[in-house]
Amino acid sequence: MTRTTPAGTPLGDDFHVYDTTLRDGAQREGISYSAADKLAVARLLDELGVGFIEGGWPGALPKDTEFFARAAEGELELKHAALVAFGSTRKAGTTAAEDPQVRALLDSQAPVVTLVAKSDLRHIKLALKTDVDEACEMVRDTVAFLVGEGRRVFLDAEHFFDGYAYDSDTALRVLTAGVDGGADVVVLCDTNGGQLPLQLADTVREVIDRTGFRVGIHCQDDTSCAVANSIAAVQAGATHVQCTANGYGERAGNADLFAVVGNLVTKLGMPVLPTECVPELTRVSHALAEIANLAPDTHQAYVGSSAFAHKAGLHASAIKVDPELYNHIDPAVVGNDMRVLVTEMAGRASLELKGRELGVDLASRPAALSGAVRKVKEMEARGWSFEAADASLELLLRAQVAEADQSPVDTPPFVLESYRVILDHHVGGTVVSEATVKVHVAGERVIATAEGNGPVHALDAALRKALVPHLPWLDQVELADYKVRILTEHPGTDAVTRVLVESTDGQREWTTVGVHGNIVEASWLALCDALVHKALRVSTSVS
Repeated sequence: MTRTTPAGTPLGDDFHVYDTTLRDGAQREGISYSAADKLAVARLLDELGVGFIEGGWPGALPKDTEFFARAAEGELELKHAALVAFGSTRKAGTTAAEDPQVRALLDSQAPVVTLVAKSDLRHIKLALKTDVDEACEMVRDTVAFLVGEGRRVFLDAEHFFDGYAYDSDTALRVLTAGVDGGADVVVLCDTNGGQLPLQLADTVREVIDRTGFRVGIHCQDDTSCAVANSIAAVQAGATHVQCTANGYGERAGNADLFAVVGNLVTKLGMPVLPTECVPELTRVSHALAEIANLAPDTHQAYVGSSAFAHKAGLHASAIKVDPELYNHIDPAVVGNDMRVLVTEMAGRASLELKGRELGVDLASRPAALSGAVRKVKEMEARGWSFEAADASLELLLRAQVAEADQSPVDTPPFVLESYRVILDHHVGGTVVSEATVKVHVAGERVIATAEGNGPVHALDAALRKALVPHLPWLDQVELADYKVRILTEHPGTDAVTRVLVESTDGQREWTTVGVHGNIVEASWLALCDALVHKALRVSTSVS
């Protein structure tokens, strides 16, 4: 807990990856971390190898105070990072030693403190209601006091770029006050997020030339340029970059830690994380999204599940020859995978590559490959989509291989005789669905009835009731997600419904699809595919 510099980072203290997910990132609408969540987030960030983890604002927020207390008591052991407490400079008209908020920073026992200070003349006059001399003394006095107490101090110059454009002398006086007090880094903050890369880089370069100070960068994403601005600042001489996991933050968010690090490592050749940590980028990104209770951004650069997903047949043909022809890096470098998406745009190369990914050999079976291409195009013309339903696609491809080889198709775990769903609306508004299924399983005819809070839930419950005595592995399978889409090309009451069902057995997840004019039948098709796919894995001992 006493470390003030990054440990195990190839560049050491010469370059800082500074994470502020737990403070600035927590300001995103919809995110509310408990103290336990904050500890879990900090551990993951430390596993990733970031240099500094800003834990929050002790003394201002009770959860942040609790987090630092629990960290100090031994609940947070950091291998790579130094823990940072965030706070403001002392108030006007007092001293840092007498300011309770500054005292709270010391009480947090964090070895590093980041202080925020107004650097825009307009904010100094209108928000602080003081003059520039006093504002600078507030900075110098607070920094000097904390340094004197053994803390390493960084200064966040709030609204710096707007303030520098309005009155550069005032903005630089604030930086100078921080350095005079003993601050190691002055961080130029694009607080309103309005900068563009070229103008921001010019300002960073000019500030370094005029002052010689060590400069950091903190960018908001209001122009969708936070990552680009951060990289531009580094190229202009900044050696400390502040980010948040997955770009979390207020308004449009902050610079995304994973995109910034991905660019620094793979594009600029800067080893800003321990070498063994770079392949953890994707895993940590998704784990942090889970803690934030937000779905991972599938299209996020470097770490999104679609970041290296290819849809066009032309792309797939080139990838078959050399994956680097359409991938800007090897996905494995950041712990991701390449995927080939199968849609109506798919050609032979797409399906051959997808088959290889799913463990189905189509390369040596041209007839099966041709049949699969034809079948996919026919089904997608009727509203099916296999782009996000790999499990259903695998079953289709295996069926095509069996047909081409004139070999028996894998025996399904059950055969449907019929099903029926009844919807009861009771007095008082209670609605109950009841489903009855008749299936043949393990040589027996089984009839089962169950209720549910909707027709699909009732159908799933009845099917499980019928099958569990014969298929004990079914107890492991749960319905993880259920999505319905009404296809717009079939409007009105004759519309076609597409259902995606995501299932899990606790070890892996798989997605199946069903399409029909009736939502219950579409759901049934997807549910059946989910169980057939699991049965295939069980029969081949693939978990």
